[in-house]
Amino acid sequence: MSTTPHDTVLDVRRADARDKTRIGWLDSKHSFSFGHHYDPANTHHGVLMVNNDDIVAPGTGFDTHPHQDMEIVTWVLEGSLVHQDSTGNSGVLYPGLAQRMSAGTGILHSEKNDSWRFDGAAGIHADRHDNPVHFIQMWVLPDESGITPGYEQLEIDHELLAGGLVPVASGMKAYADHSAIRIRNKYAAMHVARVQPGQPVSLPDAPYLHVFVARGEAALEGAGPLAEGDAVRISGGGGQMLTTATGAEVIVWEMHATLGQAGR
Repeated sequence: MSTTPHDTVLDVRRADARDKTRIGWLDSKHSFSFGHHYDPANTHHGVLMVNNDDIVAPGTGFDTHPHQDMEIVTWVLEGSLVHQDSTGNSGVLYPGLAQRMSAGTGILHSEKNDSWRFDGAAGIHADRHDNPVHFIQMWVLPDESGITPGYEQLEIDHELLAGGLVPVASGMKAYADHSAIRIRNKYAAMHVARVQPGQPVSLPDAPYLHVFVARGEAALEGAGPLAEGDAVRISGGGGQMLTTATGAEVIVWEMHATLGQAGR
């Protein structure tokens, strides 16, 4: 991990500038280098290496594939996504449910749009649908390699109703008793806010922040208006105010270190 910067810099990345992967069943937009979309100047911010904005058609999805030494957090915006992995974990992900998979020494998993509408309140599959699933998947490196693979999920929809930042996934001591799920990186925490008009949200004070407008429109102090899919990479300190006139769902990564040139 490198030392932290001293001057605050806000780097706005517009939605349309993202690299895209579009095939028959998948519409994926990449905030950072991913797959064959490689730019050595765009591999990470802080410890965040992947921020993929994915839309998967009904009855399709990612077949079984491997991961290793990565903390993977998935946040569903619309629809439902079925997870299955080689350690025996399975689950249906839907809006308001946090999920983390620790790849560790190696794991195989699949992610599919199950073509059913999931009623989270009732906890049942209600009826078949023909709707895509829309989700954001984010990757950070763990503190150490070779950990035992793991999985965790928890519904936090009720906590999000207040409109403020909710710690969703964290490895930081500051959120040990507050985050919904844990990640194996003591320098990072992911927050989500369903920002409401007239209820501004203050960003955490951290040397590295990644602010992503997942739904709706917002405005960030020092960066101006942000549309859906826009992101701001902040280096050198937080505390900026986030507002909206119409409502927005925003994902904020708070990070207290960045990747070194050797990868850690």
